[in-house]
Parts: sequence; C-alpha cells; structure tokens
Amino acid sequence: MPVSVPEPHPRPRAEVVIDLAAIRHNVSILARCAAQSGAGTMAVVKADGYGHGAVDVAIAALQAGAGALGVCSVDEALELRHSGIDAPVLAWLHAPGEDLAAGIAAGVDLGIYSVDQLDTAAAAAYLVGQPARVHLKVDTGLTRGGAYRSQWPGLVHAAATASDRGCVEVVAVWSHLAHADDPGHPIIEKQVRYFDEAYQVARDAGLRPLRHLANSAATLTRPDLHYDMVRPGIAVYGLSPVPGTDYRLAPAMTLRSQVAMLKRVPPGEGVSYGHVWHTDRETTLALVPAGYADGVPRVLTGRLDVWLGGRRRPVVGRVCMDQVMVDCGDDPVAIGDEVIFFGAGANGAPTAAEWADKLGTIHYEVVAGMVRPRLARTVLNRQLAAPSPVLDQQRAAR
Repeated sequence: MPVSVPEPHPRPRAEVVIDLAAIRHNVSILARCAAQSGAGTMAVVKADGYGHGAVDVAIAALQAGAGALGVCSVDEALELRHSGIDAPVLAWLHAPGEDLAAGIAAGVDLGIYSVDQLDTAAAAAYLVGQPARVHLKVDTGLTRGGAYRSQWPGLVHAAATASDRGCVEVVAVWSHLAHADDPGHPIIEKQVRYFDEAYQVARDAGLRPLRHLANSAATLTRPDLHYDMVRPGIAVYGLSPVPGTDYRLAPAMTLRSQVAMLKRVPPGEGVSYGHVWHTDRETTLALVPAGYADGVPRVLTGRLDVWLGGRRRPVVGRVCMDQVMVDCGDDPVAIGDEVIFFGAGANGAPTAAEWADKLGTIHYEVVAGMVRPRLARTVLNRQLAAPSPVLDQQRAAR
C-alpha cells in the first residue's frame, strides 16, 4: 500500500491563531453600543484574555474604544501594568490573605465583597501610602461573589468611613447578572431592582460611585442596563453571548494544523485505536498531527469535522494524544494543506460554538482551554498601542 511522507514545512505542527483585527472589530461594536447610552466600556481580559493573550487583547480593545479593562486577579492586572498598559484596570477576585499592596501601588482598582476584604485593602493602602480604589460588589441574585443584601449596608457604611479617612476611594458599585443570555428572563428585573436599591444605599451614605452591571449579553440586548459602564467579556472575542445570534461579531481564534501524511487505503481497514471506524470504500486518509494533548477533545471521537481542501471532512477513528485521521475520499489533498479545527466559520467551517454544543459546554471553555505548552501561537494584525481613555474623566463629569 503506497504511503507518502511529508516534506519539511515551516508552519507549526499545531497552532492557535489570534486575529487582533477581529478583537478591534468586536470592541468597536460593543463600545458604540455602550456609547449610545452614554456608558463607557470595560473589556474583560481575564484568564489570559479567554485564552487569546491578555496583553495583546487589552491593547487592541483600548485602540477600539474600550476605556478600562477587567481581570480576575491582581497578578493578572500587574501583567498588564508591566506591559506598559496604564488604562484603568479592575481586579475583582482575591483569595484570603492575598497581598493587595502591589495592586494598589500600581493603580489597580479592587473589587471588594466584604468588610473584612475592605479592611485588608485599607491596611494595604496604608502601607503603600495611597488610597485603594475600590468597586463595591453587591450580590443581586447570582448568589456567588459580592455582599449579600443583608450585608450590603454594613459594607457601604464601612466603605464610607474608610473613604472619609482617606484609606479608600469608592469608584463604583457593581454586580453581575445570572440570566443575561435570556434578555427577557424575569430574574433580570429582580436583580435590577436590588441593584438600584443598593446604589441608593451608597448614595445615602454620601458616596457618588459609578455603576456597572451589564455583561456581553446585556451590553448587546439591554441598553437600559448600561448605567455608567458595561463589562463585555465573551463578545470581545467574537463569540455570541446569546445563542443563535451573532451581532456581526468576528471570532478571533482559529485552531489549525496541517496534513502531515497521506495514505490510500482499501475498504475494510480499521482506523486508529480500537478500530471504532472502518473504511467502507477505497479512500485517502490524511494524518493531522494534533490531538487531545493539543486541545482536540477525545470525547469528540466520531463527531468531529475539520475544514480541509475547501470543505468539511470527518475525523475518523479515535482522537489520539498527538494526531487524528481525516477521511478525504477521492479528493485531491496535499501534504502541508491547512486543516482548521475551528475558527471564524467562513463557508460553513467548524466554530468554537459548534464544539461547545457537541461537548455540552460553552464556547468560553473551548477557547480558554487553548493555552497549552505544545500549541504554537500566532498573532495577526498587531498595531502600535494607542493612548488609552481614562475612566476618571467620566467620573469627574458626574
């Protein structure tokens, strides 16, 4: 049986490609949407920019109209600062005993959920010699992070006291929606009512904070919830926050490989481990050197297509650690031809959203999981960093 052997090829064996032009396109849509309500835009770049590269995404987002950035941890915020990004950054989740001083010294805003956390921030501010900029989070119904409604007045009172003492600056009151991907869900209105009540408590305590509540879905579907700033995350990366609607977003990540070997095989051959698939005709099989160690889930065995040679083709046999086999039939395919596992979906090619549906998860998990040691990363369409807007300008205007 004839077997062809690949020639040396300069492209990576398997790689993630990030298109920053798509990031800028998506953020410009989101920022324009927010601006129509008079709101600013905080682009969320936590978890290494959902696997896309936090620094690159942050710069592109600021170029496209975002005025602030959101991350999970102080360490993530400091990565942005060390890369020369001086835009406002909010870090909103802190482990007990975590040192917040480095974040305060770098001008990082802190999400605060409790009086104990506020005290920790105030003590760190004292050591640094400058106030901690804090965003007080109220739990309006997600029942996750944030002060519960019964705890909220105590947190506001403590924050107002700390503000009077010069220990903290209360920048904002914020919360997070539980059902924003279903814009008409009744829980949203309940959360909004709690949020407005919580904001009034802060006002009554003499605070004049900004408000932010809207995630990607609410940014695109609920302009009444934009308040002073929106916090889009997944939409920044071109993935729809509302199933079945694309909002003209452009997916920024492509997972691709290439054909490493071709072989012509007769009918009746078992393919890959366990021979769970057999050829039913003479066909050409393409070996693609990417497998579950590169982010291609083994559980997708028998349910996975790739884009190769201008059309979708099935991956056949079990997904292996390092490779998969693709049934190419009688079509002309060459060693070195590009193989797309998922990407922008042009012409019906596979997407991260399609993978998520097959895996029973969400596309957030698919793209965030593409940070792997063996995967090369290629970044397209970088531009020189532009001066970033300053959130304080909006706050001062209030």
